[in-house]
Amino acid sequence: MQNKSDAELMQLIKEKHRSALEEIYDRYIKLVYSFSLKATKDPEKAKVIVQAVFTRIWTTENGYNPDKGLFVNWLLTITRNITIDHHRKEKKEYVFVSMGQEQLEQIPGYPSNNPAEIVSRKLLREQIQKAYQYLSNNQIELIQWLYWEGYTLREIAEMKQEPIGTIKSRLHQTLKILRTRMVTEMGGMKK
Repeated sequence: MQNKSDAELMQLIKEKHRSALEEIYDRYIKLVYSFSLKATKDPEKAKVIVQAVFTRIWTTENGYNPDKGLFVNWLLTITRNITIDHHRKEKKEYVFVSMGQEQLEQIPGYPSNNPAEIVSRKLLREQIQKAYQYLSNNQIELIQWLYWEGYTLREIAEMKQEPIGTIKSRLHQTLKILRTRMVTEMGGMKK
């Protein structure tokens, strides 16, 4: 099997030759694992994604078409799509617990019980929440991934299958909207 091309191996996989799948696995396990590990930053999640990728290769009806591009690109597209699906599923299952200011202040070591700071933080939080209503779902998702989940612009571009320039432009527009809305809210409060 080692002397067969990726396309030949994929044809054998379509015919359910297990040894062909084993050869593809041996050739590309490191690439698929490193891609998914970089995207998830969690070895266990990366292993789940790797398993899903090779299961998809084994069970897919369409398979790889050499006329449409390189096998490695096809494989990374599958890996990226499964990673995104995994991330979305995880996001749906993740439950946010909302805490009010009173509960936060009960936490030992909470930064401040100074009333002025408490009011200031509360106002800032309210302004940000109001400004979010002016953003699209894509813009909110971008802010979440970039600032709260730690993805880079390049990683976001890969996950969204969009050019990095598009992501940068969306970020610029998003921050502009947030700044405008925050200034408008602050201006309204001073009057």
